[in-house]
Amino acid sequence: MNTRSPLKPPTKPVYLKTTGTSTPLGLTTEQTASAVRAGLSAYEESSIYNKRFNPMTMALLPEDALPPLNAEISDEMPGLTSRQVRMIRLAHLALDDLSSKLKTIETLPLFLAGPEKLPGQQEVCYPELIDHISKQSGIVFHEKHSVIFPNGRAGGLWALHYAMAYVQAGYSQYAIVGGVDTYLDLYLLGSLDMEDRILAEGVMDGFAPGEGAGFFIISSQSEPFEQTSQNITLYPPGLAKEEGHRYSQEPYRGDGLAEAFSLALDHASNIPPMQTVLTSLNGENFGAKELGVAATRNSERLIPEYIISHSADCFGDIGAAFFPVSVALTATGFLNDYIKGPVLDYASSETDFRAAVCITKN
Repeated sequence: MNTRSPLKPPTKPVYLKTTGTSTPLGLTTEQTASAVRAGLSAYEESSIYNKRFNPMTMALLPEDALPPLNAEISDEMPGLTSRQVRMIRLAHLALDDLSSKLKTIETLPLFLAGPEKLPGQQEVCYPELIDHISKQSGIVFHEKHSVIFPNGRAGGLWALHYAMAYVQAGYSQYAIVGGVDTYLDLYLLGSLDMEDRILAEGVMDGFAPGEGAGFFIISSQSEPFEQTSQNITLYPPGLAKEEGHRYSQEPYRGDGLAEAFSLALDHASNIPPMQTVLTSLNGENFGAKELGVAATRNSERLIPEYIISHSADCFGDIGAAFFPVSVALTATGFLNDYIKGPVLDYASSETDFRAAVCITKN
C-alpha cells in the first residue's frame, strides 16, 4: 500500500471511458443494470443462521461463478482470510468485464476502495491486495502510484478524488478507480447479528449483506464513453466526515453528508439542478436522517420532484463496491435514457466517511 501523494485537489471534471462490475445480479455491468432496472432481487435465505436460529437473508454470488484463486497468491500468503480471498476473486470478475470492452489496457494506477475497519474487527485491506488482484486478473497496474482506500462505502469517492488529482497533475491521461467488498465473513456477520442488523425473520430494521466489485476508467481529456458518441462527465467529489456516525458517541446530526452534498454541488455549479439522487442506503433506518438533512440544506440545487434510487434493494449492501458499481449503472441508465440527469451520487460509510459527486451526460 503506497502513501497517498500530496497532490493538489482536482478542480476540473473528468470523463468516463468504460466500466466493469460483478454483483449478485450479474457478472457484467449490462447484466446487473438490466436486473436492477427490472427490479429483480438477489435476496435469499442463506445457510448462515442468526442468534435466533433463523437463516440470514443475504445476496451472494454463487461459489461456482467465482474463478479459483491463483495458486501463486496462496503460496505467497497462505494466511489470507476467506474474506480477502473472496474479494480478490470478485475483483477478477469485474476486471474481466472491464478489459473485455477495451482493445488494450496500458499500465495504469489503480485507486481501490476496500472495507473499512470496524470496532472489534480485523483490518481487511492489506498492502499486497492490489498486487494480488493484478496476479489474479492478469492486468498489470502501475505499482508505484496505486493506492488502497480502506474507507468502506464512501471509499470509492475518496479513490475518485485522488484519481482525478493524479490525472490532472499530468502523470497520465487515464486512471482506474475501483472498489471490492464482501460481507461473507462469519465473525463479521456474528458481530452484526448481535446488533440485530441483518435481515431475517423477526428483524425489521436490518439489511441484506451482499458482495461485489466495480471498476471504471477515467480520462482527463474529453472522450466518448465506450463505443458511443456520448460524454459522461464526473465532477470533483465532495468529501466530508460525520462526527456522529454509528460507532461514535457524538450526536448524529447529518452534518457530514450535508457538507458533502454542498461541496459536490459547488464543484458543479454550472450545471442544472439534480434530477436523480443515487444513494448507498441499504434498507436500515439509520441513514435516512442524514439524507433528509442533506437534501433539505441543499434543496435549491435539487429539482422539487427529484428521484431517489437505492440499488441495494436489488443486490444488497455491497460495501466498498457501492460507488464504482453505481457509476457503471448510471452510465448504462444515461445511455438508455431511463436515468434522468444531472445525477447526485453519494455514499455513507459505517464510520465517519461521507462523500458525493455530480454526474452528467452530454
